[in-house]
Amino acid sequence: MYDDTPQRENRNSAANDRVAGDTTRAKGRVKESWGALTGNEHLKAEGEKDQMAGKARARKGQWKERLKAWIDRF
Repeated sequence: MYDDTPQRENRNSAANDRVAGDTTRAKGRVKESWGALTGNEHLKAEGEKDQMAGKARARKGQWKERLKAWIDRF
């Protein structure tokens, strides 16, 4: 049978994590800045939380790359 569902492009999951983490950090910086500008403490705190989550996800991608490089040496 023919499967006509679109095929997902197979990407490096480490790169996906780094890009998603960097994007989340950028959104967090915008939220934090907007919250500080408008005096909205809730939005400012949410931006700080997003920045921490983005940093963690980007680090996860870095560790995946390091682990893959280590495994590929053998």
